[in-house]
Amino acid sequence: MRGNLRYIIALLMAGFTLVTYYCKRSVNEVTGEVQHVDMTADQEIALGLQAAPQMAQQYGGLHPNREAAARVEQIGQQIVRTTKASQSPYKFQFHLLADENTINAFALPGGQIFITAGLLKHLKTEGQVAGVLAHEIGHVVGRHSAEQIAKSKLTQGLTGAAAIGMYDPDRPGTMAASAAAAMVGKLMTLRFGRNDELEADRLAVDYTPQAGYDPRAMIQVMQILEQNGGSGRQPEFMSTHPNPGNRIGQLEQEIAAEFPQGMPGNLKP
Repeated sequence: MRGNLRYIIALLMAGFTLVTYYCKRSVNEVTGEVQHVDMTADQEIALGLQAAPQMAQQYGGLHPNREAAARVEQIGQQIVRTTKASQSPYKFQFHLLADENTINAFALPGGQIFITAGLLKHLKTEGQVAGVLAHEIGHVVGRHSAEQIAKSKLTQGLTGAAAIGMYDPDRPGTMAASAAAAMVGKLMTLRFGRNDELEADRLAVDYTPQAGYDPRAMIQVMQILEQNGGSGRQPEFMSTHPNPGNRIGQLEQEIAAEFPQGMPGNLKP
């Protein structure tokens, strides 16, 4: 009897989780993609603003070099101003972090974008900086954080239901099955993250030339990241931005499709 009740609770929990996730659909006004999200743009903005100080503190706070920070902000706003990102409801701000050792860049929901001094010092051209920032802008307008939050709730709900259904207090061995269900949930989330990377790259290939920058600089950024991961610990960027495979090859294909007649000669490298 107790086992049947446990299965009923698990089924109800799983059903509620699935219905809640799939019934919440919205069309992304920038990308046109139909997405499952349960946050409004205002909620994304508020969440990003709330989390920004804590995230910055993890990297030693903001960099004291105001000139360098202003240049990062200027490049970022140039991309926003000249692309569809300006049509989004998000309030973009670009921050240079003080950490000189960590190679990373990331975006919080709602438009708070960060790049570490450790990554910036490895970038040799303005176009390379623009490529990194455009990629992060792609994550914001793609609403990837909101999607990840919704997917996280989905996987947590399903794995919680599975754990309830499989766990038997009289059979301790079923704990292993519950742990396996939780691991599946984590792998699902990782896979979604890789798809997000591809979309952010595609958007960056679209955005950088509109802002006057050569999108091939993004390939140079990937090469820089690979070189710095050749020995010792890989750049944090590569762990927070899962590599979806041959990323350089994907970028080359996207650029070739965008410019079949060749690259315009007036773009900044």
